[in-house]
Amino acid sequence: MKRLLPLRPSAMVLHHSSSSRSGVAWVLQLLCLWTLSFRAHGGGPRKLYIAYLGHVKHGHPDDVVASHHDLLTTLLGSKEGSSASMVYNYKHGFSGFAAMLTADQAKQLAEFPEVISVQPSKRHTPTTTRSWDFLGLNHQMMGSDMLHGSNSGGEDVIIGVIDTGIWPESRSFSDSGYGPVPSRWKGKCQVGHDWGSKNCSRKIVGARFYSAGVPDQFLETDSLSPRDHNGHGTHCASTAAGSAVEAASFHGLAKGVARGGAPRARIAVYKSFWGLGFGNTATVLAAIDDAIHDGVDVLSMSFGVDENSFGVLHAVQKGITVVYAGGNEGPRPQTVRNGAPWAITVAASKIDRSFPTMIMLGNKQEIVGQSLYYRGKNSSMSSSGFKGLVVPVSCDMDILNGTDVKGKILFCTMQPSDQDVFQQAAQYVQDGRGSGVIFAQYTTDLSFTALDVCQGIACVLVDLDIGKKIASYMDDASSPMAKIEPARTVTAKEMLAPKVAMFSSRGPSPDYPAIIKPDIAAPGVNILAAKENSYAILSGTSMAAPHVAGVVALLKALHPNWSSAAIKSAIITTAHITDEHGMPILAEGLPRKIADPFDYGGGNINPRGAADPGLVYDIDPQDYDKYFRCTIVKRASVHCNTTGMLPAYHLNLPSISVPNLRSPVTMSRTVTNVGDVDSVYHVEIQSPVGVRMEVDPPVLVFDAKNKVRTFQVKLSPVWKLQGDYTFGSLTWGNDQKVVRVPVVARITIQDFYADVA
Repeated sequence: MKRLLPLRPSAMVLHHSSSSRSGVAWVLQLLCLWTLSFRAHGGGPRKLYIAYLGHVKHGHPDDVVASHHDLLTTLLGSKEGSSASMVYNYKHGFSGFAAMLTADQAKQLAEFPEVISVQPSKRHTPTTTRSWDFLGLNHQMMGSDMLHGSNSGGEDVIIGVIDTGIWPESRSFSDSGYGPVPSRWKGKCQVGHDWGSKNCSRKIVGARFYSAGVPDQFLETDSLSPRDHNGHGTHCASTAAGSAVEAASFHGLAKGVARGGAPRARIAVYKSFWGLGFGNTATVLAAIDDAIHDGVDVLSMSFGVDENSFGVLHAVQKGITVVYAGGNEGPRPQTVRNGAPWAITVAASKIDRSFPTMIMLGNKQEIVGQSLYYRGKNSSMSSSGFKGLVVPVSCDMDILNGTDVKGKILFCTMQPSDQDVFQQAAQYVQDGRGSGVIFAQYTTDLSFTALDVCQGIACVLVDLDIGKKIASYMDDASSPMAKIEPARTVTAKEMLAPKVAMFSSRGPSPDYPAIIKPDIAAPGVNILAAKENSYAILSGTSMAAPHVAGVVALLKALHPNWSSAAIKSAIITTAHITDEHGMPILAEGLPRKIADPFDYGGGNINPRGAADPGLVYDIDPQDYDKYFRCTIVKRASVHCNTTGMLPAYHLNLPSISVPNLRSPVTMSRTVTNVGDVDSVYHVEIQSPVGVRMEVDPPVLVFDAKNKVRTFQVKLSPVWKLQGDYTFGSLTWGNDQKVVRVPVVARITIQDFYADVA
């Protein structure tokens, strides 16, 4: 089975705790479950499968559960077998169950007429002081003009966080000044051996955990409760909705007011990931199903899941806005995850903050690198004197082994792809009681995301030019020395920001090329947020997704009647594609380049613009079924009728992507006026290279009687060739508003043509 990992590229630190088992019955059930899992019985070894039955067809959840057991009893031949096999029942937002089955039994189950699909449960892994200021949501605005007159800070909006749990004692989750829990909330506070009912509050309104179907080795390094012993879930929850905390920092770095994007929103916790981040389809679907029942407004999900996620689709159809992390496999193309059009998929960007670190060489030359180095009590560089510099032939472990680094600083030159070398060299210096490591590499943020592996030593990044200066000094010096000072925090408008992070996964979506993914970029590099009773700096699209979830909560408070599609449209169409100096946003890579829609979708998120977008592209959530029903039905005996189904680019999305343009294609888009009643918008067309784009009509007029307008977009290939993706945009604007959607097209002349020359 695939593993669902936290979507952050750096190593995750697990704080071990004793595992708790409550009740003999629980133990017997678990033993029975895993005995079934590993013994060959009735057609081979059993494993966890997900049966999806579509919409709930019974009035009471108990009746839904009974129907699941009836179905499984028919398959297995006994009620006892059904009870022993069943792991989860999905009974609120959609109908289905997770059960331990053999491959033959799963195949037989898929033949039942009421069953839509049966798939193995796959393994999943879960993927601040400055970032909100950078996005224009200043702390001083929190009580006045946060989003065009909204002073709620997301008051009473409930954000569900499916992750590794939460640390309730963190100051970021203080409920001081909060009113009663909203009466519409139907969730629960599930207790465990290190979590009592008082750990829920007016801030953390509910907490659940899902351990069934999770292997023992992951449960043993965690606790059976909603408590977060990993840190990932706490970090994400506080980024989205943490209360304001003065003077938060990571050992003095990034010091300031830590708070979430929607600091007055409530948090509901669904712990579905264990240990270092193990989760699976079954635990995640159980969390989604409960979140629908409980009444969350937003779901923040910083991990990768299967495409065609029916659980998320049902959540959206119930009015929940779902925000996903896009993945950390960039800058390679076609690596973006979570490509379903009904959710918001988030790329990671950098903000205008750096951590300059002074290095003084033995010849008194001063150079500056970047690090998260602080001088702690147990730091191997607690003394500020010079240390010897060591430069091996290579920092590969095969060559590095045996090098004496005790009390010294290791100097390495590495390629951006050498992340294993980076972490192994840092570990080697730690184990060898060295003082630090200086890494010279191509200018990129990729290694910076792994700096949290450097505990107690100085790990400093420098570019290749500075690396050559260090190497030149070492060649000339008989006993090369260096001194590394602790990092400082600098925020400056002179810095080029935002930029798309190198690790951020890129489009096009391998599953849905007719849908531009990611949708949006948000801060995801060096984000300070809560971890246990302190604060930590982490990087990844896992950190970017809760930024968007926080903005969604603000928008829901400001516009409670907007659909998820309208909120998504507002975010995409108002995004920034340039920095405050008018420079195009760049995407880190090899080499760095001007960002395009496959890097950041509509651009970098602009919360204040999204609050008042002028026009929105809305979608009836039931329309997704018309375009994607055949992607969810996966039964060998069923032929899904695609007759009359239109390509996905006909969906009323705030983007256009035509991956196989051979002849003129015309599609319609409909916009709804949510701005000034009497408005006129004119079109501005930027055609993708090699494509002629026409829009009819070129002017849209809105008044009190005409709030919705439809227009036609025609894309025609200029040449006849097997081309690549090119990019453009379609913008409606007037003196006050700019409503921009990205446009992507690829001219082709034949199918299944591999361009591998």
